[in-house]
Amino acid sequence: MEEAEVPLEGLHEEIQHHAEHGGEKWIAGVALSTAILAVLAAIAGLLSGMHANEAMMSQIESSDQWAYYQAKGIKAAVLDAKMSLSGAPANEEDRTKAERYQDEQKEIQKEANAKQNDAKSHFHQHEIFARGVTMFQIAIAVAAISALTKKRRFWIVSLLFGVAGCVFLALAFGH
Repeated sequence: MEEAEVPLEGLHEEIQHHAEHGGEKWIAGVALSTAILAVLAAIAGLLSGMHANEAMMSQIESSDQWAYYQAKGIKAAVLDAKMSLSGAPANEEDRTKAERYQDEQKEIQKEANAKQNDAKSHFHQHEIFARGVTMFQIAIAVAAISALTKKRRFWIVSLLFGVAGCVFLALAFGH
């Protein structure tokens, strides 16, 4: 999974230029809000990437545990075949080993399931943070349109997208 990238430096510089030379007082507010949105987008992007990496690591660890579970199952099956085919009653050592393999499999299964659930949780948080990044990027783009067209209503729309991004950020932290 790749990290969400926020290539917004150029837009921010353009807005800053318009704020300094545009004559409209509210454009300075656009520049300030865009800078804040860019910071929030960067934070959300980093957290999204971190959770994507954690999800991947937990999934790999879960797969390792399932492979270990299967290895124990194969050992148990080989031991069972040995006890069945020998014709003689199973000795105590073989029965103890068979029980130990079953107990170990139960523990391995619990750990594999826990790792799988951890991976799902991290991936879900990654998705929420990524949605926040998207909202912040849209907000910054609309703010740029506002500064370029000198239409204040686009800035209001930009702020609404910024609020949506903040909601996703809050949801991800609350999860």
